[in-house]
Amino acid sequence: MADASQQPQSAAVQQGATPVVAASRLSPPTKRANFNSEEVSSQARATANWIVDSGDNLGMPFMLVDKQRAQVLMFDANGQLSGVSPALLGLAVGDDSVPGIGERPLWSIRPEERTTPAGRFVASLGRNIKGKEILWVDYESAISLHPVVTSNSKERRAERLASPHTHDKRISYGCINVPQEFFTRVVGETFKDTAGVVYVLPDIRPIHAVFTSYYEVK
Repeated sequence: MADASQQPQSAAVQQGATPVVAASRLSPPTKRANFNSEEVSSQARATANWIVDSGDNLGMPFMLVDKQRAQVLMFDANGQLSGVSPALLGLAVGDDSVPGIGERPLWSIRPEERTTPAGRFVASLGRNIKGKEILWVDYESAISLHPVVTSNSKERRAERLASPHTHDKRISYGCINVPQEFFTRVVGETFKDTAGVVYVLPDIRPIHAVFTSYYEVK
């Protein structure tokens, strides 16, 4: 019998290489959204990273509505940031819609009921009753994203959009208002001929209570 010290060694050991671990034992690489150096809230960053890592958007473009910053962030299906815009939101702070509110006339909706609901919504382009193009977010609650309406000068919506103060951007009945140019160039082009997912981040509720499959991406 040959001496053990004279027995041939494996190629890996002979070359001083690190043994290869079976692929099945390796954790999948962590995926993250690309923010293009844009400064965003920690809540928005964590949510976008979870969406990309988990594939929760199911291969569709997705949008984050960051209510705490009154900001809209648009991403392509791979999590590449394609546009950012200030936004006007519901007058009232809150994360839920009043049941049946989508069937009520605007004049009957009290100030404390004018919330932009938090949640995950599959959205697509459509038309309102005046024939204007909008992005339907929550059809049942009549919540949409659309270009800012400036017909009521007393509301100063254009000025509110330009304001650096978040509290100035609480004015609508619940719909999300963005500049016309952003709606046309970013939202309209992204949702053209496709649906997408809109994630409205919460004002009050914990993020994992709104998105039940949420997990922290490390």
